[in-house]
Amino acid sequence: MSLLSKLRCITVDVTGTLIAYKGELGDYYCMAAKSVGLPCPDYKRMHEGFKLAYTEMAKKYPCFGHAAKLPTIVWWKTCVKNSFIKAGYDYDEETFEKIFRRIYASFGSSAPYSVFADSQPFLRWARGEGLLVGLVSNAEYRYQDVILPALGLEQGSEWDFGVFSGLEGVEKPDPRIYKIALERAGKLAPEVTLHIGDSMRKDYLPAKSVGMHALLLDRFKTPDAVEWKKSGATVLPDLAAVQEFLTSGNKLS
Repeated sequence: MSLLSKLRCITVDVTGTLIAYKGELGDYYCMAAKSVGLPCPDYKRMHEGFKLAYTEMAKKYPCFGHAAKLPTIVWWKTCVKNSFIKAGYDYDEETFEKIFRRIYASFGSSAPYSVFADSQPFLRWARGEGLLVGLVSNAEYRYQDVILPALGLEQGSEWDFGVFSGLEGVEKPDPRIYKIALERAGKLAPEVTLHIGDSMRKDYLPAKSVGMHALLLDRFKTPDAVEWKKSGATVLPDLAAVQEFLTSGNKLS
């Protein structure tokens, strides 16, 4: 008996599993600076500045400011402002406002993202098999409302429900986000649900901890995948391989 016949729902991580960033962060910050006649910020400094600023904001105001009732745009404006400052760029308010608007608009569109070729076919196949498909992502509302539909991943044709941290106030690796997904799927038992993601810490372990089946994708041949396999996780290269795995007689590790 295939694993597929035991399942009623599949939940899927988004970034790194269904979609990926195009180019580098610095590309978009550079375009924004050039749009107001300024030179490109240094890519490396910008990347490091952003990492520091994002980590600080995520710690101080988790889930994109959900609990503090901070508007998403204010959360990102603070994060981007701090990113520039940490990278050594302290623009005047008017200049920063123009740069920020450009960056915020870019990342609220489909422009910085690409969809993996097997994402849409896999999601449609799963729904065609009668499975509910849910998305579980540490992302804000624009993923659900703007970005995914613009990328051709639409609710109702590719997925049935979404659990996005910025809307729920809970984020991975908190197991509660997976419990919310089970509730949203119609209070399904975890034993009939499979989660697919690309992070041991954020996807595999918390999904397993609530009783769900789980497997990991290794699209980018990460060195961590060796340890994932050693720990007993099922690791596959892409969603086409997942489809084949589910329809064969394979069992999850």
